[in-house]
Amino acid sequence: MKQSLYFIPTLKETPKEAEIKSHSYMLRAGYIKQIAAGIYTYLPLALRSLKKIEKIIREEMDKTGAIELLMPSLQPSELWIESGRWNEYGDTLMRMQDRHKRDFALGPTHEEVITYIVRDVLNSYKKLPLTLYQIQTKYRDELRPRFGLMRGREFIMKDAYSFHADEKTLDETYKNIYQAYKNIFTRCGLSFRTVRADCGNIGGSESCESMALTDIGEDTIVYSDKSDFAANIEVHNLEEGTKSPDGNGTIRHAKGIEIGHVFKLGTKYSNTMKAQFTNEESLRKNIIMGCYGIGVSRMLMAVIEQNNDERGIIWPKALAPFDIHIIVINTNDEKQINICEQLEKKFTENNLTVLVDERKERPGVKFIESDLIGIPVRITIGKNIEKGKVEIKLRNQEEKVDVEISQVLNYIMGNY
Repeated sequence: MKQSLYFIPTLKETPKEAEIKSHSYMLRAGYIKQIAAGIYTYLPLALRSLKKIEKIIREEMDKTGAIELLMPSLQPSELWIESGRWNEYGDTLMRMQDRHKRDFALGPTHEEVITYIVRDVLNSYKKLPLTLYQIQTKYRDELRPRFGLMRGREFIMKDAYSFHADEKTLDETYKNIYQAYKNIFTRCGLSFRTVRADCGNIGGSESCESMALTDIGEDTIVYSDKSDFAANIEVHNLEEGTKSPDGNGTIRHAKGIEIGHVFKLGTKYSNTMKAQFTNEESLRKNIIMGCYGIGVSRMLMAVIEQNNDERGIIWPKALAPFDIHIIVINTNDEKQINICEQLEKKFTENNLTVLVDERKERPGVKFIESDLIGIPVRITIGKNIEKGKVEIKLRNQEEKVDVEISQVLNYIMGNY
């Protein structure tokens, strides 16, 4: 992909509205563009990384037996009134009317819609358990949108819902998706902790949050320095230095960004919305439910918040918009252009994605923007080709290495 033909509107200065590194770098490196407070366009580079996050999520969710669907964002008020949340949810619910003065909401979540979808279908224990999920845009009228993609009014979320005849299968699905979340966040290169949490306005009997560890986090985690004990401070208000409740280690505090949440909903929605099934004794029972969410766009900013330096973003391999950034120093030199084309072809044949900077810009500008964008591998094609070599630099390292052109692919495959 030629950079001259791609859309990467970089900025030299940090925008005034950027309060944290991830927000600043995403704006400066041409990943996002603010349309209104808490509302952003995902520009081409960001979209490529988002698609990689979604692919990992789909792979891990599909392994649990979950099935993907897509529900509407626009939800009729009748469903929310039926569940009791139309007034309970509060001012963060985006409300509107159609031309016939009927009330609707832009969905912040989909418990009501999914319960409506399945309640006339999952009418027998023989059809249970079942897990359905989607990846979709959500809406919340946040009082104070902040930190770019961390707390917006429009955001991308993966939400899943499971349906059960008994607590045993709910427990099994809960554990399976809990593990799937660990796999997802690990594959995406995040440093995180899973903690016990409050169920909030979603409801239910038990929940756990996955928290990306970062100093700009809005939540405080209390954890043991010697065991797996961890909880949101709202659940366990424990002071630093006190003994861990499990008797193993001392309590420490850390800041975190919520990137995932799993809930045991029980019968909260099936009871109010009359979603019932017939059990083995021919008795009518409320369907038992679970709910599981991941902030997809929030994950994007959390990864950048954890992976950067003073020059820009440092992408983990799994989420980088491109694998390799080739910089051609002299675009008027046919030898340099030919070597670039040969390498690009070889990389593409080996399933590596390539962005080629063949713009007529000064080398310094190209290097600055390359560091800002954060592609993991940078190859510079310059005068060294007369010696049969190109310069390779990994974004997460300071060292630059001259490599024989014939050995470039082997070097990258062995070090990337």
